[in-house]
Amino acid sequence: MNLVDIANNRLINQQIERSKCETPKEVVDWMGAIQAQDYAMAKWAIGVRLPEATDRIVEIALSNGEIIRTHLLRPTWHIVSADDIYWMLALRATRIKAAMRPRFKQLGLTEDMVVKSNQIMEKALRGGKNLTREEILPELTKAGIPVDENRASHLLMWAELDGLVCSGATKDKKLTYALLEERVPKADQPSREEALAKLAKKYYSSHGPATVQDFTWWSGLSAKEASHALELVKSNFKAETINGQTYWYIQTQSPAPIEKEVVTLLPAFDEFIISYTNRTAALPFENFNEAVSNNGIFRPIVVVNGQVTGIWKRTIQKGKVVVETEFFQPPEKTTLRLIEEAARRYGNFLGMETEFSMPLNT
Repeated sequence: MNLVDIANNRLINQQIERSKCETPKEVVDWMGAIQAQDYAMAKWAIGVRLPEATDRIVEIALSNGEIIRTHLLRPTWHIVSADDIYWMLALRATRIKAAMRPRFKQLGLTEDMVVKSNQIMEKALRGGKNLTREEILPELTKAGIPVDENRASHLLMWAELDGLVCSGATKDKKLTYALLEERVPKADQPSREEALAKLAKKYYSSHGPATVQDFTWWSGLSAKEASHALELVKSNFKAETINGQTYWYIQTQSPAPIEKEVVTLLPAFDEFIISYTNRTAALPFENFNEAVSNNGIFRPIVVVNGQVTGIWKRTIQKGKVVVETEFFQPPEKTTLRLIEEAARRYGNFLGMETEFSMPLNT
């Protein structure tokens, strides 16, 4: 294998190309978790891996609680399968909360405030209620709990990590919170050792070829835990060393030849780029700062044959979705036509007519 093979195998393993998934839940279950701080883009991250998907289909899966958006793994938003949420929380929540405590102290949020906040949220949401952030915060304020200066976000995140709240059904196009136990019945959970093995198997199956450093970053585990997790499952995978880095991937897998030109518009913060420490297999170092801002914003990317060749953005104008692209190098006309087709696929996902804005540097 070489770096091109790595990028193309990741396209296939991440279900971006030749997807075998039939539902949003299957996509998320296979991927383990999908980073999701940008809600609209996170839905497209599922849609791009699901043939004929629509935004509505993904939204229904979220509203029904088949997949859940919450803080998980690294301390950021993720979408996770309802089947996996409890054991993943058990695996990661304690460490994330430990990292949050110094910030809580800076904000003056005491342990008593956290307990009281959780009690208020539980009472407000009990009985299958789905409440927006704007509906929850006044209840905390009435009880004398401060919610300014980002305190509310920290309290809500802590409640998620406690397994108390999670994403609810969308209400009037607004995101809501609900009680996790009312959304997802709790079943028997694996031991910590089993959970480590399960997480590693999910990651290397869906994200491979990948290094243990990649898995450490993606999972939020310590280097020691991540290495141990790999040891538990490595008999299921094959290893190959390239440029001094050992990559693990499914044993039955062989390098994927490029049978045709494959063009995809991937969302901001997509797993194809963000879930690795070394992104040069798909994103050359000289173009990194064009795809990722100095403050860590991963922009929507144009991917041609496994290589990031540009960025894109969308705007909604008069019921149409306008897709604009910017390339690192001017693309061939045949490639440009395929990019226009990819833009139409995104428009179809949204249920809108698409207008493709021809880039200036072509």
